[in-house]
Amino acid sequence: MTTIPQIRKLVTAIPGPKSEAILKRRSEACSSALGMAIPVVVERAGGGVIVDVDGNSIIDMGAGIAVVNVGNSAQRVVDNVKAQVEAFTHTCFMVAPYLGYIEVCEALNRLTPGTHKKKSVLLNSGAEAIENAVKIARNYTKRDAVVVFEHAYHGRTNLTMAMTAKNMPYKDGFGPFTPEIYRMPMAYPLRWPGGAEKCAEEALDFVIHKMEKELGAKNIAAIVIEPIQGEGGFIVPPKGFLPGLSKFATENGIVFIADEVQTGFARTGHMFASEHEGLVPDLIATAKGIAGGLPLSGVTGRAEIMDAVHGSGLGGTYGGSPVACAAALGAIATIEYDDLPKRALKIGEIMTTAMNAMKAKYPIIAEVRGRGAMQAFEFVLPGGLEPHPTAVGEIVKFCQKEGVLILSAGTYGNVIRLLPPLVIPENLLREALEVLDRAIASV
Repeated sequence: MTTIPQIRKLVTAIPGPKSEAILKRRSEACSSALGMAIPVVVERAGGGVIVDVDGNSIIDMGAGIAVVNVGNSAQRVVDNVKAQVEAFTHTCFMVAPYLGYIEVCEALNRLTPGTHKKKSVLLNSGAEAIENAVKIARNYTKRDAVVVFEHAYHGRTNLTMAMTAKNMPYKDGFGPFTPEIYRMPMAYPLRWPGGAEKCAEEALDFVIHKMEKELGAKNIAAIVIEPIQGEGGFIVPPKGFLPGLSKFATENGIVFIADEVQTGFARTGHMFASEHEGLVPDLIATAKGIAGGLPLSGVTGRAEIMDAVHGSGLGGTYGGSPVACAAALGAIATIEYDDLPKRALKIGEIMTTAMNAMKAKYPIIAEVRGRGAMQAFEFVLPGGLEPHPTAVGEIVKFCQKEGVLILSAGTYGNVIRLLPPLVIPENLLREALEVLDRAIASV
């Protein structure tokens, strides 16, 4: 349990003088291509707050983009990491194996959807997990084509940039990209031309038709999709769309890959978002919330697929670092012992109640959507569906000045996403939502 007082407290303006001085050093030392969601320099963090170098205590509604689901510096994570660092920091699992890597793989094999025999490989980042999942699928199927979707985000490597939909800022000027990536329409209920009621059936029929007629099912190695799209704006596919894609994949020998990098590890009220519709992916890519803030990712899947790759065909120097594995075991234990999926559902109830009340008051809110502790607003110009990114920018700045960190998202830059740590105190969560309400009222 964190010793940091769980309060929102502003002792200076945001940014304060100490943060401003250090951010000047940042501008001199660090690439200007690096973004920054809030102009403060962090000194400590825990529970539901971030404390900056000026002593401001800011409510954290981003959790490092769904990374510190168990909270910053969670005790089991800290204890495991300290013990591991004292024992050894690195041997490279492919050189001299260690127990922690195996234990994390065992946990992933146990926790991911499905009762079939599973195996895992550990890596460093979400993009690396997706890249390896595609490698594995192509090797297993002996096919080339990979199907992805509008509004998708899968990473910043060359392959995952090709798989990512949004050009700016992720892809602009960085091509040429990996070939054999094919983008399909996304089942986006709010913006589906036939209306939300017809979205699932029409989108599925349309996508399957395109795959059959334009690609040829026998040429497709993998279908890759986020069960809830993250950077794309927390788009929740309508019921039936994901199972329909999975069924088509199974019938045609295609590997169905769930990108659970942002949705995994209790965030949505289940350990994995695929579970909401009983989805059992062939491969599942994980990262972010897996290790309480340390860099780690994994690919878990059907043993026959994972074992199809030739010896030494998978790996990487730092993949499954012993320190990151120790952190992951602490994070997974925290999720299970503290029943954080149940906590995520409670957080979701509080957020959606407050957010729907705001939607009823403010015509610039087109939709409230999400699952569990992964909720979003989509903002539009009143009277239609034209995106309203200006409102989002003003709301984010208002919240920053009031000591609440929130994140934007969406292909059109018109979505605010809420991703609080799953250990945030309820009073802090409600206080953040009250500030957010005032911010929306201000625009």
